[in-house]
Amino acid sequence: MKIFLDTADVYEIREAWETGLIDGVTTNPSLILKSKRELGKVANQLYAEFSEMESISTEVVADTHEEMLSQAKEYYTIGPNITIKVPCTVEGLKACKHLSSIGVKTNVTLVFSVAQAILAAKAGATYVSPFVGRLNDNSFSGVELIRAICDTYKTHQVTTNVLSASLRDVHHVSRCFAAGSDVVTLPPSVFWKMYKHVLTDQGLDRFNKDWQDALAQQEGKS
Repeated sequence: MKIFLDTADVYEIREAWETGLIDGVTTNPSLILKSKRELGKVANQLYAEFSEMESISTEVVADTHEEMLSQAKEYYTIGPNITIKVPCTVEGLKACKHLSSIGVKTNVTLVFSVAQAILAAKAGATYVSPFVGRLNDNSFSGVELIRAICDTYKTHQVTTNVLSASLRDVHHVSRCFAAGSDVVTLPPSVFWKMYKHVLTDQGLDRFNKDWQDALAQQEGKS
């Protein structure tokens, strides 16, 4: 089970990376725009600080696979853990096929069906990213899509990693892993919520109170 952070905020990534539980990062044009920086500069900084990560996804934005490949070269030459995100379109999968053939990691994004996931795997994708939350928004079960893709890949011994994306709460994280997802990518806020449970808080309060009571008893006997 691997956890990626879905953000371009270096400070948020740095804080979570220090836990030792983060395996990678995914970014997209919207996240880069939110960070008010250029993708190339973000990719360079992320690689400089987090070169030990498994994957740092950077997304290309173009109409043709030739343009996608031209953009991609600027990023994958930064370092070996840079992963190129391409859309699940005809042109995107052409780019994926070429990048995979030369050993560049790829992440096929905007996947909403098993059929699309099959094509991504055929194109040699390292990761395929079904959008769980966005499917739920449109009255389809995102988790059931994850399960169906994982079952299909397992049946045919596909090596492409299922990377569950568009996760909005801890429940999504747990259910996607239970459905067989190899990786989840989530906002930092959801990552930190994974630590929390009301019974854990209550248990800590009880332990602390018992400890203080035990210390007071020992002091009373001395």
